[in-house]
Amino acid sequence: MAILQELVQRFTYGGILAVLLLSSLGLPVPEEMPIVAAGILSHQGLAHWWLALPVCVVGALSGDMILYWIGRRWGDRVRGWWPVRRLLTPERTLWLEQAYRDHAMKTVATARHVAGLRAAAFLSAGTARVPFWKFAVADAAAAVVTIPITFGLAYFFSYQINAILADVHRVERWLALVGLVVLAGGLVFYMTRSGPRLPRAQ
Repeated sequence: MAILQELVQRFTYGGILAVLLLSSLGLPVPEEMPIVAAGILSHQGLAHWWLALPVCVVGALSGDMILYWIGRRWGDRVRGWWPVRRLLTPERTLWLEQAYRDHAMKTVATARHVAGLRAAAFLSAGTARVPFWKFAVADAAAAVVTIPITFGLAYFFSYQINAILADVHRVERWLALVGLVVLAGGLVFYMTRSGPRLPRAQ
């Protein structure tokens, strides 16, 4: 996570684009993280909001389109790939294919906001031969609503976010200290209970 934050801060637009692309391709990084970072950088004058915001949208959508075309180009063969087998279990595949048959655009728009399902759903959209225009319209419509909202909140509440993050780190340190104390106490209790016992006086 620290490496990705460094990438965003050092390369700004390219870093934002790269992290969002990797996130949409299945890297376990919340999409909101680089978007929030882009909003904060824009508020601090380290990036232009009118450029950072479109970069966020393009980065988020680019990986989705790649996944769709991988599924459409290689079809069922892609399901044999090791990373895909972990995402697309047989049960999940059947559920997604039925959902695309019944409500293709609604399924795409919903899946983009479900962590752990997005990459699998967009691969399945390609293998299920969902028309590209439906996939692109639904995905873009969902993105252009939620991404500007996330970006805007980060931009206008930049100082509050920094304060919240500082409080979070402070709480994490206290929790770690409490955890160590509890662990040490538990070890002492266990050792005293399980140690050799003195024989009782007759």
